[in-house]
Amino acid sequence: MQTRNRIFDDAAKLAGGAIGTLEGVRREIEGLVRQQVERILSRFDLVTRDEFDAVKEMAARARAEQEELAQRLETLEASQAKPTVDKSMSTRKTPKSKKT
Repeated sequence: MQTRNRIFDDAAKLAGGAIGTLEGVRREIEGLVRQQVERILSRFDLVTRDEFDAVKEMAARARAEQEELAQRLETLEASQAKPTVDKSMSTRKTPKSKKT
């Protein structure tokens, strides 16, 4: 019975050591992959999240301002479209030409 427990203990130690080794290998591979991905991404002209958010906010403000200006323009155009007296069509007295 004693030898059986010893075999199980040795097998458990071996499995624990293998798991620990595999975990170390996994961390090492993750680090290498991360470095490679960062190296590849650094070649591209990418923006940071902060820069993206700042530009997105600027675009939203510009859109709101544009919509406000469009509304003001419509109001001005509507006020100009009201019927006004056309001065060229009004009845003007034309000077009579002198007959000689």
